[in-house]
Amino acid sequence: MTASPEPGSLPRARQGAEPQRLLTTLLGDYWFWRQEHIPSAALVRLLEEFGITEVSARAALRRLTSRGLLTSSRNGRTTAYGLPPRANDVIVAHMRRLLTFGAVTPSWDGEWTVVMFSVPEEQRDTRRALRDGLRLLHFGMIFDAVWVSPHDRTDDVVELARRVGVRGVAVFRARKVADDDLEPVLDRAFDLDTLRERYERFIDSHRPVAERLAAAAPSPGEALRLRTAIMTDWRVFPTLDPGLPAELLPDGWPRDEARRLCVRIYDSLGKPAERRFREILAEFDPELAGLAAHHTFAQVSALESPATRRHTSFDETTDRDRLDVLDRSTGSRRHGG
Repeated sequence: MTASPEPGSLPRARQGAEPQRLLTTLLGDYWFWRQEHIPSAALVRLLEEFGITEVSARAALRRLTSRGLLTSSRNGRTTAYGLPPRANDVIVAHMRRLLTFGAVTPSWDGEWTVVMFSVPEEQRDTRRALRDGLRLLHFGMIFDAVWVSPHDRTDDVVELARRVGVRGVAVFRARKVADDDLEPVLDRAFDLDTLRERYERFIDSHRPVAERLAAAAPSPGEALRLRTAIMTDWRVFPTLDPGLPAELLPDGWPRDEARRLCVRIYDSLGKPAERRFREILAEFDPELAGLAAHHTFAQVSALESPATRRHTSFDETTDRDRLDVLDRSTGSRRHGG
C-alpha cells in the first residue's frame, strides 16, 4: 500500500498529467521564444522528473510533432525537437492570453452580442466548425442556432463566418432581456456552477503548497515540479471561463483568489525551477542549457500583442486542443447537429 502524502507536502509528480501537456508547459515556461532544438534525450529526461516513462515521453514527442506543435531535426544519430518556424507570433499571443487572464474583470455596457444562423443539413461539417468557433469565442448557446455573449464580438463573428464559409449568419447587438431577468440566459448559456467548482478544486489543491512554501524553500527539482503542476492546471481556465463582466458574476466568484495563488507560486519558484531545467539540459548540451530562462506573470503581460495576422495551421491545432478541454470539462461531444 502506498502511504498518503501529508497535508501541504510537496508532491513529486502531478497525478494524471498528460505528457504532451506537461512538455508544452515546460517549453513555454523555460524555452519561450527560442528557435534552438533540444535533444530528444533531454526532453525525455525532463519528463522523467514527473514520473513519465521513456516510452510515454517519446510517444508524446511523436504526437506533438505529427500535430505540428513541434518540429524535429537530426544531427548524426541525435534527434532534437523545437518550436515550429514562424510560430512566434502565435506563441506570444497565447502566452499573453494565458498569463494576463483574470487580471481584470471587465465591466459591462449592458449589451449582448446575439448570433443567429441557418446552415443546411447537408453542410454539417461547416455548421460544426461555426459552432466550435463560437465556443472558442466564449459564446454561450441559448438554442442550437442562437448564441450570445455579453462582449462585443461582432467583428470576430464576421471573421469566423468568412473563414468557415457560412453566409447565413446574422449578428445583433441587443440590450433588452424580457422582464430584465438574466438568470435564464446565464443558466442556459454559461455553466457557472461547474466552473466555480473547478476553481475551488484548483484552490484546494494548491493552497497547501503555498503554505508549505512560506515555511520552507523547496529543492530545485521540487520547484520545477510544483511550478509546472500549477501552470498545467491554470492553463485550462482561459478556455473554460467565458470572462463574464463583473455585473453578471455571482457573489464570491473564486477566480481572483485562484489567480493570486497561481501568481504567488509560479513567480516565486521561477529561479530554482529554471536552475533544475538547466541542470537537466546541461547533462546533454551545456551550451543549450545556458539559453534557458524563466519568466513571470508581469514580464509576459508587458509584451506587446502581435499585430493582426491570418489564422494559421498552428492556430488550428491549438484551437482543437482548447475544444478538447471544453469537451472534457462538460462531458459533451461535438456533433454535426
